[in-house]
Amino acid sequence: MTKEAVYEVLHEVFRDVFDDESIVLKDQTTAADIDGWDSLEHVGLVLAIEEAFGMKFTMSEVRHMENVGEMVAVLMERGQLR
Repeated sequence: MTKEAVYEVLHEVFRDVFDDESIVLKDQTTAADIDGWDSLEHVGLVLAIEEAFGMKFTMSEVRHMENVGEMVAVLMERGQLR
């Protein structure tokens, strides 16, 4: 799966989780950039991403993802994408 394909899926997930079709993700996007992305919503987001990609993040991976670019890197690195 290419980086562009990962972003396509992530756009769908983010827009669904935050109910906002205007979300446009970039590598530098953080929780501060998206209304409603708080610690509680983060759990739902992580679960939705895991479901969309058919994989599970480790706690260490989740803790070290400071922006969307780092999330994409983990998804591509894991190589468990369907």
